[in-house]
Order: sequence, then structure tokens, then C-alpha cells
Amino acid sequence: MPVLFFGHGNPMNAITENAYAKKWNAIGRGLRKPTAVLAVSAHWYVDHTAVTVSPAPRTIHDFGGFPRELYEVQYPAPGDPRLAERVRDLLAPDVPVALDARWGLDHGTWSVLVHLFPDADVPVVQLSVDERKPPQFHYEVGKRLGTLRDEGVLLIGSGNVVHNLHAFAWGRHPVEQYDWAVRFESRVRELLLARDDAPLLDYPSLGEDALLSVPTPDHYLPLLYVLGARRESDTITFPVEGVDGGSISMLAVDLR
Repeated sequence: MPVLFFGHGNPMNAITENAYAKKWNAIGRGLRKPTAVLAVSAHWYVDHTAVTVSPAPRTIHDFGGFPRELYEVQYPAPGDPRLAERVRDLLAPDVPVALDARWGLDHGTWSVLVHLFPDADVPVVQLSVDERKPPQFHYEVGKRLGTLRDEGVLLIGSGNVVHNLHAFAWGRHPVEQYDWAVRFESRVRELLLARDDAPLLDYPSLGEDALLSVPTPDHYLPLLYVLGARRESDTITFPVEGVDGGSISMLAVDLR
């Protein structure tokens, strides 16, 4: 299976038939159906490593101030307790992994999957992002989980390469892309194509553009799991592009 990173952006993308949603759907139609999805979402950002173990994970509406129809969305994909245990075993003993029956699928996961697999017929497991750990940790976890690709599991990271809500141009028409957002995304793309992972792990070293683009690490770190699972034989493409609201990168990364 490939490994994919999605810039998920605004939760309204879940119910809006825009260019991003159409491209996510096209990606899903072009995939061999996976045995399961293992998703790393920016929105399960906690002080430990955990994996969802519920056979029927709930749809979490972890946002506020949106139209009622968005809160009515349900994504009833089954869970996969065996995959959760497999993830725990792959990371043992170095990384203790809690089997979590309370968390479900947050919007970082389901807002993309409603378009990728609209029938909700692929089991989904989420892995948390441990906020205490440095970038290298997340990259190494991705390496350990890369073997799941051979078992038919689709690894997904969901966040945004550039994510600065303070600078987001709510309601402005037209919306101009901030120069720093464009420069940082371009630099990330260059490093990805060059297979130069070190600066991507030490992203603050990329200067002021990085500090503006990644003011907090939560939406950036899912990319590092995807990078960790990359193989020498993989080619890289960017099937979705664009900067929403001037400061949210919608870049998708496809490695296969």
C-alpha cells in the first residue's frame, strides 16, 4: 500500500464539494481497497502514545461554530482491535502504547475519509501524537509502522504543512496566499523530493518562514510519520495543492 499525507484544512471540507474533496475522492477511487486504515491525526495530540481499540469508533465533532449539518455527519467505519494490538506490538517495548476504547475518529481523520472511502467500509484505527516527544520520535515510529504497508494497511497522516489560524483570512475574497506560507511549503516540497529528511525533522532551523508556518507542531508532525514509512523505491507526488485562507496548506503527499 502507499502511504499518504493529507492537508485536511477546514472541517467544512467534509460536506463541501470543492476541489479538495473531489481530489480526495479521486485518490480513493484510484486505490486498491486496503484491509484497514491507520490514521495519525493532528487532533489527537495528547501526552502519551495510544491507539483506538473500539470495534465501532465514534465520530468526534471536535470543533465549534460550524453549521448544524457538519455536526450531523457520522462516519460509521468499523474499528480493528487486532490492528490496534499489532501497532502496540510493533512499537514494543521501546514505546508503550495504550489501547484506548474511548477516543474515536476525530475530524482530522473522518473529514478526509468521507471522501476517500465514502461507504465507510474500511476499518479505521487512529494513533495519537505524543506531544511530549521530539520530531525524531514521530519519524522513528513511522519507520516501525512502515511494515504494515505489506499487510494491506493504508497509513495516513492528516494535518497541514502550513497551519497558522491566527493569520487565516476568514471571509476575505479573494484571499491572497501569504508569501511566507508559499515559501515554506515550497521548501518542504523541495526537501521531500530531494529525500533530505534532516531539515524536515529540524524544521525550526528553516527560519522565520517555518516559525510562521508551524507556530505549533500538532499539524506538522503527522507528516513525519509518513516520511518515516517511506521506502527507497517510493516515488513522490503531490496530488492535492493549494493554500486555503492564505495560511493553511492543503498539500497532499503520496508515496508509493
